[in-house]
Amino acid sequence: MSTYKMFFAGSGGQGVLLMGQMVTYAAMLEDKSATFFPSYGPEMRGGTANCTVVVSDKDVSCPLIFESDFVVAMNLPSLIKFESTLKPGGIMLINESMISQKAKRDDITVVEVPANKLAIELGNERVANVVMLGAFIRATNIVPEATIKSVIDKTIGARGAEIRDINMKAYDLWRQ
Repeated sequence: MSTYKMFFAGSGGQGVLLMGQMVTYAAMLEDKSATFFPSYGPEMRGGTANCTVVVSDKDVSCPLIFESDFVVAMNLPSLIKFESTLKPGGIMLINESMISQKAKRDDITVVEVPANKLAIELGNERVANVVMLGAFIRATNIVPEATIKSVIDKTIGARGAEIRDINMKAYDLWRQ
């Protein structure tokens, strides 16, 4: 495996920090070293929110990153800010429901996911982050799907069976 560095970015309320936390938790369950470092504005919803996650076979000495292997952009400001951080050959996932602009670089892999559209079709726009999480795991293989589903069950399932069920359905919605 080695070391993978990633940004999850969007607006407050889009669940980007939860995505990062779940990937970190799943990596730890797989006996990987992992760090989670959130950054967000003072607003509860609508402000900026992003986090860095580092997953490695070795100890992670610092959670701060300046270049990344993977980026999830849930809104346009996140695409603009974080596209340049990707290493050549990196993977960028774009929430095309919220971002009409295309990535500018041609040395990265871009995966466009209609996360909000699919979540609305499922009946709850708030699960767009879990739609994107499913796409991210399948695009990167950073952790096994069974492990991340276990994390979804433990993290979100604690709130009730109905919420767990819709999130599990959301996770499986998008496949490339």
